Amino acid sequence: MANLQPLIDFVHQHPRLLVITGAGCSTAAGIPDYRDENGAWKQREPMRFHVFTGDAVARKRYWARSMLGWRTMAHAQPAAAHHALAQLERAGRINLLVTQNVDGLHQAAGSAKVVDLHGRIDTVCCLGCGARTPRRALQEELTARNPAWLALDARSLADGDADLEGRDFAGFDVPACSACGGMLKPDVVFFGENVPRERVAAVREALAQADAVLVAGSSLMVYSGYRFVEEAVAAGKPVVAVNRGRTRADSLLGIKVETEVGSALEALVDCVNIQV
Repeated sequence: MANLQPLIDFVHQHPRLLVITGAGCSTAAGIPDYRDENGAWKQREPMRFHVFTGDAVARKRYWARSMLGWRTMAHAQPAAAHHALAQLERAGRINLLVTQNVDGLHQAAGSAKVVDLHGRIDTVCCLGCGARTPRRALQEELTARNPAWLALDARSLADGDADLEGRDFAGFDVPACSACGGMLKPDVVFFGENVPRERVAAVREALAQADAVLVAGSSLMVYSGYRFVEEAVAAGKPVVAVNRGRTRADSLLGIKVETEVGSALEALVDCVNIQV
């Protein structure tokens, strides 16, 4: 507990927190993360929007990998970090939780004030007509069209991906939108896409009302999350991070706790609840 005391004191001194979370919150739920403790990619860089929309084989590769990786995402359950943050919200300590994850586990744990900065992997959108449908429905169609792929043994990767390197994806059958025949895409923000303006506006509004920022389980290497730390510091609001390894914001942090995020947040909840 000694090394967590600065974090506990910080939360007592700053009762209204904007929380930014990343993949480190979900690794205990069995969902692999993208980066190592130095912030470097563990696997090749994720899909870019222009590649997905412009390359039919790349699109087939994405959906083939997703079909196998979805099994991990669909069965994932909230871990300690998700439950602890939901408890902190119920205790009135969080005015908004901004997650860079796309797994929906914060909501599953009971958090209500959530902005899914990068969207949700459990929804599919049509780039033609804009229709949104459940990912589970597409999964049923993908497996019906490509049953032989289900027998492949593929290692799970981050955000519902799976390792299928070296396969020939040309014959993988990807359905089109049932409403308009348009291209289907997971309802997430790919590299090369912009975060929707309304999400950014909602975060900035909450940041203006917050006393401080808590970063939980994120290296902040992606600018879409890092910019809110920059804006907090520019506004004179302190930032604390709980994350193993390097973050992009290390020079901006008032406090950094390098430990497993779930256990740290559980300990924080225990101390906050005792004194609430």
